[in-house]
Amino acid sequence: MTTADQLSGLRAQIETLKAVRPVGRVVQVRAGVIDIAGLGGVARIGDWLSIQRKELPALACEVVQLKNDTVVALPEQAPDGIALQNRAILSDDGVIAPADTWMGRIVDPSGRPLDGKPLLRGALARPLRRAPPDAGSRRALGVRLHTGLAVTNTLLPLVRGQRIGLFAGSGVGKSSLLGTLAQNVEADVVVIALIGERGREVRHFVEQVLGEKGLKRSVIVAATSDQSALQRRRCAWTAMAVAEHFRDAGQSVLLLADSITRFAEAHREVAVAAGEAPVLRGYPPSTAHMIMSLCERAGPGQDTQGDITALFSVLVAGSDMDEPIADILRGVLDGHIVLDRSIAERGRYPAIDVLQSVSRSLPEAASVSENVLLHQARRMLSLYDRNAIMIRAGLYTQGSDPELDQAIALSADLDAFLAQPATHDCAHSFQQLGLILRRAKSAGNSAHQRPAPSPSDGT
Repeated sequence: MTTADQLSGLRAQIETLKAVRPVGRVVQVRAGVIDIAGLGGVARIGDWLSIQRKELPALACEVVQLKNDTVVALPEQAPDGIALQNRAILSDDGVIAPADTWMGRIVDPSGRPLDGKPLLRGALARPLRRAPPDAGSRRALGVRLHTGLAVTNTLLPLVRGQRIGLFAGSGVGKSSLLGTLAQNVEADVVVIALIGERGREVRHFVEQVLGEKGLKRSVIVAATSDQSALQRRRCAWTAMAVAEHFRDAGQSVLLLADSITRFAEAHREVAVAAGEAPVLRGYPPSTAHMIMSLCERAGPGQDTQGDITALFSVLVAGSDMDEPIADILRGVLDGHIVLDRSIAERGRYPAIDVLQSVSRSLPEAASVSENVLLHQARRMLSLYDRNAIMIRAGLYTQGSDPELDQAIALSADLDAFLAQPATHDCAHSFQQLGLILRRAKSAGNSAHQRPAPSPSDGT
């Protein structure tokens, strides 16, 4: 960090200091929320309050309802130690001020460092809940990106500015896949939101999965599972605001949010406390809009801005792809990657089910010849999958179907290709896929070549 950066951050920190702040008083504590009088006409939905408690640290709260002159606030923790007439000080914590010096750092949803080192705020404060760029002035999706994996270089390409979902259950390699993408996807900056993650998993992800190389170009925003719903929900907004900071500076950003399911669960807790009814299979009606408004902030920027290429993970319990959060995201994103437990159980990682996954950057993201290869590969995968039970049971006789014979000959090589790391660019991955398909076709043709029958003696 240069001296100029330090002075700029210190100046921004000083500018946040205020001699006077609005103050209210606690008038009621009920059903997990706190009623505060004296802030009518000043407090807004989403503002933050700090309630002073005797002999205890101040309690942070978020405004969730406005009733005449009374403000209803949801506390971050249990309201132990709160007494009537306690002072409630209105703050401006609805903003975050990221800076370029945050690269390589781990912060909480309020922008406080979690790695034990000092961290200064940036010069520009950004609202956590910001409107997305104007739809009419956004650029189109950009060029295809090298991802470090053969499968996402070819069959499921990722292009600059694309938003894609990662649908997975627990224990199928989701974190490892995110770490691989964070290390290898072409981007200037990587912003990672760990929403509701287990505390020990944060350090494991940073040190073992992401690694030193990945951390150097990353900003990690973490809210662990023991933290309040307010902080877990805020984690996604803070990560998006950090990504927007770098995008507005003209840089290419990769945003990895793990997971949107926990973001939605945190919003459910807050919304129910605010009076919404959980009518959408346990989720309040505002859940869909909350997820869509977050996702729309990612994508290509305007004019001289950069872009935010985003990957949002979804936890699908019991592989239920029709549960509400998965269903909402499929409709708003530019594709989805499905991790399958049965593939993981037989030891192939990443356990991507190509037939259930789709990238809506195709066919534009590939050339004509590349799209021909992708069509052939998908056809072979689909043909083998449809007949897998019959093949494994020994009920299929070789030679009955020439195309199925090719799919069988191709299956082992193609399965290995789907697990293969890509050390070169996307064009090299397509060359490898083409070689596999040509070998399988040659093998299938050879198997069906039969010598012409010779005339019988005496005829």
